Amino acid sequence: MNVANVVQLLAGASWLIVIGAVVIAGLTLARGGKVGGMVPLVIGAVVLALVLNVTAAGLVFIEPQERVVVISAIQPRGYREQALEPGLQWIVPFVESVRTYSISRQTYTMSRVTSEGEVQGDDSIEARTSDGQQVNIDASVIYQVDPAKVVDLHIIWQGGYEAGVIRPLSRSAIRDVASQYGVEQIVTSKRVEFVAEVTEQIAATLAKNNLLLVDFLLRDIKFTEQYAEAVEQKQIAEQLAQQAQFVVEQRKQEAEQARQVAEGQADAAVIASKAKAEALVIQAKAEAEARLLQAGAEATALKQIAEALNDNPDLIQYTYVQKLGSNVQVMLVPSNSPYLFNLPETPTAPATAPTTPE
Repeated sequence: MNVANVVQLLAGASWLIVIGAVVIAGLTLARGGKVGGMVPLVIGAVVLALVLNVTAAGLVFIEPQERVVVISAIQPRGYREQALEPGLQWIVPFVESVRTYSISRQTYTMSRVTSEGEVQGDDSIEARTSDGQQVNIDASVIYQVDPAKVVDLHIIWQGGYEAGVIRPLSRSAIRDVASQYGVEQIVTSKRVEFVAEVTEQIAATLAKNNLLLVDFLLRDIKFTEQYAEAVEQKQIAEQLAQQAQFVVEQRKQEAEQARQVAEGQADAAVIASKAKAEALVIQAKAEAEARLLQAGAEATALKQIAEALNDNPDLIQYTYVQKLGSNVQVMLVPSNSPYLFNLPETPTAPATAPTTPE
């Protein structure tokens, strides 16, 4: 409770005091008493009541979210040119009156839902798009009174700025901007641009009428039943097309996967074949080198055997005898084969003629 309210309560109570004093004086007079002592009491109560009421009429307490326009009978123009600021203010009693305006943010909603809009019933904005389609738009305008222009607002609109400015100018701006866009653009690709243009146009219009636009909200867009059905059919067709495209892409991916698997298997077979061929080549090289080494070793051995036989011709016979079994006593050889051993040469006796006995 502020000071102005307290003074107003006291002013109201002062008249009760005046009435009480008058009643007491009347009772005293009725009983035959002297009322001389009661007169000062009544006059004092009346004076107190007048002072309190005059004071209460001149005190105005203004809340922080308010501005007050003073209507004055003593001003040349009939009003004070500056609105009263928040706090406890004084006006001339009985010749000046006040009109309070809130500078807080306010919302004006236009909706087809009965319980949401400022106007009961369907209050959505009916508009035509550039392609001739009818749409019903639900919107909200968040605004506030310009604190620096409260007096001008009062002079032009007084308390009728919602019905005279907010509602008609907002609806007009929405219709004007909607006529520049196709219905699909408003809903999808150009929705942000649409809202931005409407916001700019409403802000400019409100500023000319001493109001400030805080924000514009595009709440909903409703189509006609025919167009909604057409959009639904289109969406179904697009979904089917997307599903078919998805199946095609899936088949492509499966085919690509199969191709990659086959390619991988072919690459693996080629690598395995190359590895096997390289292994065979390495094995062949190793076998050839082994044969060369073996042939070299054999040649060296034969060379050494030949040199040994050349130095010791009887070595082969000795080796042969070593290989014979220990139980061999008689060995037959073909008649046309040479002897294995060189038989010692035995001298032959000269042949003599037989003598005949005498």
